Amino acid sequence: MPVIRGARREVRGATAESPGPRFEVRGPQTTALALLVIALLGSRGVEAHEGARGVLEAGRWQWTWEPYVLVPLAISIVLYAIGVARLWRRAGRGRGVTYWQLASFAAGTMTIVVALLSPVAWISQILFSVHMTQHTLLMLVAAPLLTFGHPIFAWLWAFGDRGRDSIARRARRRQVVGAWHHLTAPLTVFILQAVALWLWHIPSWYQAALRNDAVHALEHLCFVLSASLFWWAMVNGRYGRAGYGLGVLYVFLTAIHSSALGALLAVSPEVWYGDYGQQAQVWTVDALADQQLAGLLMWIPAGMIFIVFGLALFAAWLGESEKRVAFGSADTSAHRLLKPRPHAR
Repeated sequence: MPVIRGARREVRGATAESPGPRFEVRGPQTTALALLVIALLGSRGVEAHEGARGVLEAGRWQWTWEPYVLVPLAISIVLYAIGVARLWRRAGRGRGVTYWQLASFAAGTMTIVVALLSPVAWISQILFSVHMTQHTLLMLVAAPLLTFGHPIFAWLWAFGDRGRDSIARRARRRQVVGAWHHLTAPLTVFILQAVALWLWHIPSWYQAALRNDAVHALEHLCFVLSASLFWWAMVNGRYGRAGYGLGVLYVFLTAIHSSALGALLAVSPEVWYGDYGQQAQVWTVDALADQQLAGLLMWIPAGMIFIVFGLALFAAWLGESEKRVAFGSADTSAHRLLKPRPHAR
């Protein structure tokens, strides 16, 4: 049987001796997904087409109930629900945590479920392009949605009055506040996210994650935490809305370096990750074409998401600048009206 992540997990549907799985594609959704992957992997022969179609067919019902993912996710959801319920009971519905923030957290949670528990996770063990899609969902969709949901504030309310006050007192200490300011500084979060992205795409690190569930969970945790800190600092940083201009700069810089990594994968003449090369042989998928598709996904669609976020921050920054200018003009006019006039002689 073909092995995923070393000898710890097996993928059903093919053997090392067979030339590759042959499946019939059933259902319009599976057919559409298969045609998309086949088209993107086109120019590589009929066997590659059959392999990609076979992977999609074999994995369409394969949900992955990883405890490293399921347990932390369940705990975060329960704490958030308890915290919001207690907060709304005290302050009223929609106060403290708004309906939009609740919806944002729910959408971020569902994105993690799709990326790490749904058939996407199973297929990502065989197709590198799907694995890249998984990482894009975590860093560019789940992380900002979770951040906009204000989870830390909701989690605090889950601990009750005494627990919340105790945690708040510790969090207000000068050392903790200083460390948090340094950790969420725009340059710091930019470097943290860049290091996480590039470090985990080093072949030895990447394949270690493929072969060990705990290391794989650590990789995903690094992606989500670094991206969450990045988006929090861009939107809720120490400079408030006045710092959106700096946020625009770092968002575009992040788009540049992540697109550069995608471009390197797309134009590379060799397969970077040997484990995907072995899976490609078993499932008759062209590993190099799959890697090129993964690089294109990181290069273009992910880059477009960064550009959209950057433009949104830029628009918010311009709006804030106009407000400050208007406020400054009004303040100057009021000062002139209140200033006593010199008496005429």
